Parts: sequence; C-alpha cells; structure tokens
Amino acid sequence: MSFISKEGNEIKMYRTKTCGELTIKNVKEHVELAGWIQKIRDLGGMTFIDLRDEFGITQIVVNDEELKKFAKELHTESCIHIEGEVVERASKNPNMKTGDIEVVAQKIEVLGKCKNVLPFEINTDQEVREDLRLEYRFLDLRNEKLHNNILLRSKILKTIRDKMDELGFTEIQTPILANSSPEGARDYLVPSRLNPGEFYALPQAPQQFKQLLMVSGFNKYYQIAPCFRDEDPRADRAPGEFYQLDFEMSFATQEDVFKVIEEVVPYTFEKFTDWKVDKGPFVRIPYKEAMEKYGIDKPDLRNPLIIQDVTKLFENSDFNAFKDKTIKAIIVPNGAEQGRKFFDKMGEFATTDEVGAKGLAWTKLDNEGNVQGGIAKFITDDIKEKLEKDYGLEKNASIFFIADEFEKAQKIAGLVRIELGKRLDLIEKGVYKFCFIVDFPMYELSDEGTIDFSHNPFSMPQGGLEALENQNPLDVLAYQYDLVCNGYEMASGAVRNHDPEIMVKAFEIAGYSEEDVKNRFGALYNAFQYGTPPHAGAAPGIDRMIMLIADSQNIREVIAFPKNKRARDLLMRAPSVVTEQQLKDVHIKLDLDKK
Repeated sequence: MSFISKEGNEIKMYRTKTCGELTIKNVKEHVELAGWIQKIRDLGGMTFIDLRDEFGITQIVVNDEELKKFAKELHTESCIHIEGEVVERASKNPNMKTGDIEVVAQKIEVLGKCKNVLPFEINTDQEVREDLRLEYRFLDLRNEKLHNNILLRSKILKTIRDKMDELGFTEIQTPILANSSPEGARDYLVPSRLNPGEFYALPQAPQQFKQLLMVSGFNKYYQIAPCFRDEDPRADRAPGEFYQLDFEMSFATQEDVFKVIEEVVPYTFEKFTDWKVDKGPFVRIPYKEAMEKYGIDKPDLRNPLIIQDVTKLFENSDFNAFKDKTIKAIIVPNGAEQGRKFFDKMGEFATTDEVGAKGLAWTKLDNEGNVQGGIAKFITDDIKEKLEKDYGLEKNASIFFIADEFEKAQKIAGLVRIELGKRLDLIEKGVYKFCFIVDFPMYELSDEGTIDFSHNPFSMPQGGLEALENQNPLDVLAYQYDLVCNGYEMASGAVRNHDPEIMVKAFEIAGYSEEDVKNRFGALYNAFQYGTPPHAGAAPGIDRMIMLIADSQNIREVIAFPKNKRARDLLMRAPSVVTEQQLKDVHIKLDLDKK
C-alpha cells in the first residue's frame, strides 16, 4: 500500500504493509503501517493501540516516553501512520489474524484527526438508530461487517459478469434518461431544459431498450442495470433505486431463460456461501398452485407447512364464523404440544391490521386422537375422519382455520403459515431453496374494477392472439415467471410479445387504444414492423441476491449509500430544495400547498 502525506511544505511518500498481513515470519522486520485507531489502552507502563485497515488489525505497543505522551492525545478513529519493529507477542491472541505478533512503535504520525466524540461507536454490537448511521454513513461503512458486505458485493458483481461473458452474453449499457413507461410503480421525472414542458423518466427497468436490442440483431444482451421506482420501501426493497442483472436472448423460450438462471444463480451462491444451494432444474410452481398451497406467489420452501382448502367439509357446519366463507386450513405436525398461550398469541397476530383476519380458529388432536381445544365442538366425527383421510391430520397435530372471502382467505393463510414457521422454528436452516413461479395471469382487476396488467405489459400471452380475442381476460395466462429464493422474489421475466398485432390487442384489453400504444411505446411499435425475432429474458435483483448471500435481513446493509425508509439520503441530504433560478431553467413553477 502506498500513499502521500504533507509535512509542512514537504510531500512524503510512504510504502507500507497492511495491518492484516503480518505474521510470525515478519519478526525483527522494520515496517510502516497506516490505518485507523480502533482502540487505545493506556496501562501506565505502556500503551497499546489496535490499528485497523481494510485487511485486518495489528496491535501496536508504545513504550517510548515521548511517544506515550503523544499517544495520550490520540482519539479512536483517527488515521495514523506508524513505524516500528515487529516482535513476537508474549501473550498471543488466537482470535486475531495477527495475534502472534505486535509492532513496537518508533514513530507515530497523525494523518487525519478524528473528533473526540463520535456520533456512535463503530465496531460494536450496540444497537444504533439507523437514520443516525445513514447520516454518518462514511463512519458506518468502517464497521467490519458492513464493510465486508460492500467488498462481497464487488466480488459478486465480478463473478456474475465473468459468468455472463462465459455464456456468450454481450454487455450493453442503455440510457438513464428515458421515456415514461407503465412498469408497476410511479416514475421519477426529470424536466428538460431544452424542451420546455417535457420530461424524461428514469427507467423503472431497461425493458423497451433490451427488446429493441433484440430487434437490432444482438443475440444475447446483459448489463448490471440501475432501475428507478418511486415506491414505498421495505426491509427487502431499496427505495428509489436498485440494480438488477438484466438479460435478454433472441430466439429463446422460457426454458432457455431458466437454463441461464439455473447456471448463473447457483454458481454465484455456491462461490460465496457454505450453505447448501439448490441445483437446477428448479421446482416449477404455477401461480395458481402457489396461491393455493402457500397463500403467496413467493413461497419459502424451507417452511414445510402447506395450506389446504377445507371449505366443503364445513358446508353444513353449525359454526357461524364459517358460513358462506372460503375456509383454509394449516395442519401443524406435533403442534398439539403447544400450550393455550401459543394459540392465543397466534390469534392476536392474525387479527392485527397488517394481517387482517377477523379471527383464527384452531383445534388439536391429542396422543389418543381426541379433538381438544378451540373449536373442537364443531369438529364432528365425520369432519375429523375426512381431515385424517384426505388432508393428513394425525395424532398430536394442531390445525388452524382461516375463514373469509376467497382472495383474502388465501392472503391471511399465507401470512399465518409464515408466522407459524417462524414461531415454531420450522424453517430449514443453512440452505437456499429456489423455485420458479410460472403461468401468471396476464391481467388482474385494479382497485377501481378495471382490467389491468398483472405483471409485465410486454409479455406474450399463452395462446397468442386467439386467447386474447376469445378468452375472458382474467383467464388468460402469460409466459411470465419469477424466481423465488427462501421467500424472496429474486428475479422476474417473461417471453416477450414481439408481434405488433398481439401487442395492440393486449394493450387494448387494458384500456389503451392503438394510438396510445403508438404514442407511449412508439419505438417498440415501430421496431416491431421490421422483422422482430422471438425473444425472452429476465432480471435477477442484484441487491436482494447479495442480501441473501450475506444472510442479512435488511437490504440497506449491502448497499454503500442507501436511502432511508422515507427514501431520503441523509448523508447527502437529498431530496432537497433547489433555487428559484434552477426551477426557471427547467421551466417549472412550484405551487405548494401552504397549510
């Protein structure tokens, strides 16, 4: 490592070793080190400094009287340079990479002072408010775990690029200043100074560009693409901007895309984890089946519990809460071992605003097969027999019931299944389980009751034009798919619609006229008139992939400079107010509500 330092008018150049590379073989060597003070211990007779850089920590011993006086003025997290001799430690530290040695300081120089009081302790297990950490992100990134996450990110990106190159993909960059396109979230708009009253949109995904590249004759395209979406943040979703491995292939089918994902994703995971990683081919689960069995389209297959529909069993039940409802059931093997408090707590969970159940019915079978507790009196011998014969209810099991209208019952059951898996510690550990969710519906009903695209508007409907013309739109399936890993959506993709006639009809069903298509997607509409090859692709989320590999629960922990939960950059203080002149330059006048 080399760096320069200015002493007075003199510029000095140092050549140093790193704090993590010294071993017993370096004993008696004269070395120079530079880094940050992690800890200072004044023991009277001598002073110890733990010096840290990106590569490790070395203990520095200060026993020279003048240097000890100098060391008393030093503060943790100051950046210093030291010269000294490597000696063998009398008391070795097996927990340190450099624990066999220490360096006796002969010279100490301050390269960069640090304030006496830090906003928070950096390398500590103590909880620190996240907004404070983000405000001082340059300090937060000195934390060993967080720092290593960013280094891991760099290595993963290189691995992905190397693998995509090996598979014959060409890396091509697409524009950031683009046009507005319906991609499922609000656009970030950028006003144009040269074209008054007109706006660019930051791309929610390079969707149209990658399809245009296929029309242009490129065989296989990819890029690590930045995407911008104005949507609410979550622990597993970065607000504002995120990155994805965007790729597309000409003359490709859904299976061709799956093969690429099954090659790239396990390869990347295996390189950076000692967990067990699913190999391809991954399990394929139709969307409808996923909703029926798991209540969600991103099921965590590490959780062994499944949801079953028991509506017919209770058609003649006297239990009023089940009347005229869809009834979902979750059977928990050995669940009868739980006490009443557990069932009450699950009921409290189900009736929270986030879950939305009106209640959570339950009962259980003891070791003799007797129905006990909860709604036991409504479980007739006939119902019990059918639950045992057709649904797998066994002795010492518990069973939870969710009753509501169909879609709501599915959703609530899905959340209850997830919570049961957590509370009962049923989630398989040390493994990454992948699956493809396939056969998504092409359309869905919006909150206003109109037909809208359910996934990607540029997808090919199964059955082509004939399906669009003759089927109920809500029954039309699309060649759309998601990759799911451990309960997280990790990639999304589709076989693309490359036929202009099918494209117009697909958008017409969603309320767009052909003129709308020409105006909003003119480039694609026009390009599709000039010999478009069939093509397909997908886009694994880079941030989420790294979050999973790093075994982190918070996506902001694998991004160098993330936004907070309100999409604010607290370090750079963005978004921020701009000057009146800047607004005039882009022909914008603010009309803020001053309540």
